[in-house]
Order: sequence, then structure tokens, then C-alpha cells
Amino acid sequence: MESLLIGSFHRPSIPVAAEFSPLKTSSHAIERVLKCKAWKRPKRHYSTSMKLQRQYITQEHVGGSDLSTIAADKKLKGRFLVHASSEHPLESQPSKSPWDSVHDAVDAFYRFSRPHTIIGTALSIISVSLLAVEKFSDFSPLFFTGVLQAIVAALFMNIYIVGLNQLSDIEIDKVNKPYLPLASGEYSVQTGVIVVSSFAILSFWLGWIVGSWPLFWALFISFVLGTAYSINLPLLRWKRFAVVAAMCIFAVRAVIVQIAFYLHIQTYVYRRPAVLSRPLIFATAFMSFFSVVIALFKDIPDIVGDKIFGIQSFTVRLGQERVFWICIGLLEMAYLVAIVVGAASSNTWSKHFTILGHAALALLLWTRAKSVDFSRKAAITSFYMFIWKLFYAEYLLIPLVR
Repeated sequence: MESLLIGSFHRPSIPVAAEFSPLKTSSHAIERVLKCKAWKRPKRHYSTSMKLQRQYITQEHVGGSDLSTIAADKKLKGRFLVHASSEHPLESQPSKSPWDSVHDAVDAFYRFSRPHTIIGTALSIISVSLLAVEKFSDFSPLFFTGVLQAIVAALFMNIYIVGLNQLSDIEIDKVNKPYLPLASGEYSVQTGVIVVSSFAILSFWLGWIVGSWPLFWALFISFVLGTAYSINLPLLRWKRFAVVAAMCIFAVRAVIVQIAFYLHIQTYVYRRPAVLSRPLIFATAFMSFFSVVIALFKDIPDIVGDKIFGIQSFTVRLGQERVFWICIGLLEMAYLVAIVVGAASSNTWSKHFTILGHAALALLLWTRAKSVDFSRKAAITSFYMFIWKLFYAEYLLIPLVR
């Protein structure tokens, strides 16, 4: 499997911007480091740093700065400019302590796992599982064990999916997300393959030994769609096609997460018949809107790299601002529907929480959307992460819908 994955990763060359005067000082410092006789660091690290430097310039001149890109660039350059003004050999610098090495490893894996998706997956499973609770006595050790099994297996599969996507997008991420471990060179391709393969195996192993068919099928379908979405093989890499890519995210986030994990608790844990309840139907419908918004919005900050590598996302085809307001419109519609559903509820406390909660989120979304500066990539990226926070907030409200 390792050879198959490595062989499928396309590495096209990318254009870089010319060097500009603002970087003259740091370039001169790097030249002085290269002149050191004791310089023995691998050349690939230097080229990675310079690529990030040039990519930062490119992004500045095509659509605003990216704070995360700047931070990653400074971090990488800082590794090679230590005592660049002195004439002492680089070998004289103290080596990293074990604690620093552990910290760097944890930090790299943290970025590799894409924590905002990890949080979203965990919250969604907990929220949907609570929909199967009918009475207080349902909160049993069996319930908590079933929820934990589902979360761990799903998070393993989540890491496989986001890791495979990074393996397939190394060159694109050098432009769009240079802070990711594979794009920055902190992880080799072989390391990436080992990590994603290990987590896929662990996910299927856990799903199999648990013995819950809803859980196992949720993992299997997520694996198939996640692989087809990213991997660069004939008839695959569906992310190149805007509609198909959106449908993949919709299928996983809107349908599989809601229905499969609910059935895992309802049929496997509680041994009750499969029933699609009113709250479950609401959760599936609402998250259908949210999944489409995430599928569209995630490409808005990445328009530069997607254009270079021919990814025909809706943002590339329609433009950033137009797609942005389409997403805002879809979410506001979803909040309006949620308010109507809440108003129709016969449960008084559920009615109040549903109406007030969704009205507050709708107002917050509209207020924040009007202040976005489309000329700055950092502002668009920040708003994308705000969309994920609204996603988390919705899963806090869903169990209250009755």
C-alpha cells in the first residue's frame, strides 16, 4: 500500500515570484550562512525556506498576506539564521534537548491532524449520540463506552483522510498552507504514508472488534469517499471537480455522521429498533446546508494554489466574494428553517433554546460577514475558522431540539 500511495503523488513544478527588496536583508544573511565552511545541513531545508519566502511574496502581491504563512516562514528561516552574523561554525550551536524534540514532534502531528476537523468530528458524534437518549437512565456505562468507541474509531479515520489529502497536495500546500508538516519538509512522504496507513488500519481494526455494523459502515464509506476525493489515480482525485468534491463532503458530514452514529447508539448500544426521529431528521437537514457551506468555503482562502494547479473549485470559477456570499446566504437560510422548526416544537424549553440559539448565531454570522476584508487572505482564513466555530455551536444546540 505504501508503494501505491507514494507512486500516486504528483509533483508538478510551480512558478515562484522574483525576489523583492524587502527580503534583501534576510537573503544577505542566508548567503553569509552558506559561506560558512562548516555548513553541512541538507540543501533541501534551505530550498524549502526560500520557497516559503517567495511564496509569501507571491501571496502578498496576488491577494493579501497569510499570517500562518508568515509565521511558518519565520520559523523555518529562524532555524538557519542562528548566529548568521558571527563567524562561528554552526556545529558550535547546542543541540535540541529531548523536551524540544518531543515538543516539535507533537506540534507537527497536531498540525498534520487538522485539529479543527478533529473537534468537529468528536462533537458531532457526541451530539448525535445524545439524540438517542430518551430518559435519564439511558446514561449508562454502556452508553459512554459506545460513544467512546465511535469517537476513537472515527478520529483515526479522520486523521487518515486529512493526512491522505496532504500527501496528495504537497506542492499545492507549499503555496496555500506552507505551515503543514509535509509542505514544510518536517515530514517526509514516507513518514506521511506510514502515519495515514497506520491510522486507517487502526480505525478498521477498532470498528471490526467493536462489532457494530453502523459504525463499521460509517468508517468504510468515509474511507472510500476520502480516498477517492484526494488520491491521484485514474478516475479518482474527485476534488478536481467542484460538484463531486462538494458531494463527498456532504455525504460524510451531513448523512453518514448523523445517521450512522445515531444508529450505532440506537441499535447496537440500546438494542432498539432503527427509527428516524424528528430531531435526527432536523440534524441531517441542517447539516446538509452546513456541509455544502464548508465544502464551498474551504476553497476560498486557497484560490492562488488552486489556480496554479488547475483545481476547478467554485471559487476559481466564480470568484471569492461571490462564493463567500453564497455561503452566507445558505447558512442564514438554515438558521431561519431552524427557528421555524423550534417555533413548531411542543416542548417549551426546547422551543426557547432552539429559537433564541439559532437567532443569536444568525445575527453573529451576519455581523461578522460584513466586516471581512477580501483583500487579505488572513481575514478570509480567519472567517473560515469562524464558520467551523458555528459548526461546533450547532452541535451543542442539536440535542436540545425535541
